[in-house]
Amino acid sequence: MSIEVNRAAVLEGAAHGFLGRGGGVSRGVYAGLNVGVGSDDDPDAITENRRRATEAVLPGASLVTLFQVHSSDAVTVLAAFEQFGRPRADALVTDRPGLALGILTADCAPVLFADMAAGVVGAAHAGWKGALGGVTTSAVLAMEALGARRERIVAAIGPCIARDSYEVDDAFLRTFDAADPANARFFSSGRAGHHQFDLRAYVAHRLADVGVGRIETLGLDTYADEDRFFSFRRATHRGEPGYGRQISIIGLS
Repeated sequence: MSIEVNRAAVLEGAAHGFLGRGGGVSRGVYAGLNVGVGSDDDPDAITENRRRATEAVLPGASLVTLFQVHSSDAVTVLAAFEQFGRPRADALVTDRPGLALGILTADCAPVLFADMAAGVVGAAHAGWKGALGGVTTSAVLAMEALGARRERIVAAIGPCIARDSYEVDDAFLRTFDAADPANARFFSSGRAGHHQFDLRAYVAHRLADVGVGRIETLGLDTYADEDRFFSFRRATHRGEPGYGRQISIIGLS
């Protein structure tokens, strides 16, 4: 199976791709293009998958990823750093060619950013905690510090868990309501004491709220499409011993 590279029209001109699980060498529950160094997958398979992913998007580039912690923190990358020296953060930006900024997900929303006029790109890992905390805003501010302008920045939201697949409880809803009662519009009714949360729409709202010029959503559901994507929640519901992570990459050539 070849590597699937999903691209966004708004990011035209930037080397980028939202990758799935196809085209990798991992086996078992990690079958496919698992790039998660935090998984129990064969380290050699993970290394090869990361190499393949990078070559599929920005050949010859140095892949840069984070130790993702569901925070709102963004870092500026001026040079590649060692795998074990990854900063604890959830967004990264750069204006340096040859760096492939990578975000790992398994239901959370990957967001890729670009201001091609300024030559600045970024990537963010927006799970519900990071999204609520403002990780996408942090990414925009970090890009502006490199010369980007928010009205010129475009952003694309890649494969993530969709509303129909994302059941949450009353306590979860109350957390969002406490931040802003208007957040109720991102929830629909579910079974008793539960709701369906639209993470994708919420992330798009936060991007628009901070003034991002154009926003595109790919509309891909990681939970529902097992053949194409890894999903933490799906693996948990099945009681599987582990789960893979896909990667989304953007860079300047």
